[in-house]
Amino acid sequence: MAQQPKKDQFTQFFVDMEHKWLKTWNEKGIIQKYLHKNDMSDRHFSFQDGPITANNPMGVHHAWGRTYKDLWQKFHNLLGYKQRFQNGFDCQGLWVEVEVEKELGLRSKKDIENLVPGDRFASIAKFVQLCKDRVHTYSTIQTDQSKRLGYFMDWDHSYFTMSEDNNYMIWYFLKVCHENGWIYKGHESVPWCPRCETAISQHEMLTEDYKEVVHESIYFKLPIIGKTNEYLLVWTTTPWTLPANIAVAVDPEITYSLVKGSTENTYWVADNLVEK
Repeated sequence: MAQQPKKDQFTQFFVDMEHKWLKTWNEKGIIQKYLHKNDMSDRHFSFQDGPITANNPMGVHHAWGRTYKDLWQKFHNLLGYKQRFQNGFDCQGLWVEVEVEKELGLRSKKDIENLVPGDRFASIAKFVQLCKDRVHTYSTIQTDQSKRLGYFMDWDHSYFTMSEDNNYMIWYFLKVCHENGWIYKGHESVPWCPRCETAISQHEMLTEDYKEVVHESIYFKLPIIGKTNEYLLVWTTTPWTLPANIAVAVDPEITYSLVKGSTENTYWVADNLVEK
């Protein structure tokens, strides 16, 4: 009897396959041809990549979002639209700072001011540089991960929110707002983190704006192979995923009953839902 491949062998197979395809695409110039396919087009599709925070390797949720972005751009590329394929990295904020503080074993913001004993300015400058170093490290890692996803972008020209060009433009924008009297001083209640000693935005609070919502859902039946008029009755709140579904979830702790419908069909449903 043939020995079944181990799980880690399958994992290595997929990794090797990714690198094989990346090598083929690069050797044949496929990605560059894709990026410049519509350079002469008079139709434009503007896509601004919301920058991913470069503070850790990407998670599954990042890969999910980047896949949607890439799909949208590839679709418009097929339609003949000229685009700017520029990836972005978000560099500032608590996401990066807190991770650097963890690396250094700092307990409070005051510890940052003592990284260079006796020199507060040099201490802050050192901390800022360490934050930039972390961004450069993980932007490189995230770039490699994105390439392995097949995410086609002009990776040599990614933008960074910590760039001088970006900061100068922000200052210029604020200057124009000030000159036109659009900036005012007011009062507003905002979430405050006593540990980070700063206001925090809503997306940095896991419980902010949490509320119960009602989703539209559907029931549908799936025929059981080898059975006549016998079906699994399935419920879902995400019907748009059905074309890609390959399995049905059942609970080993639940008892299921075979129930006869109004026709000759019979359905497997959870026992406690039969009366409903």
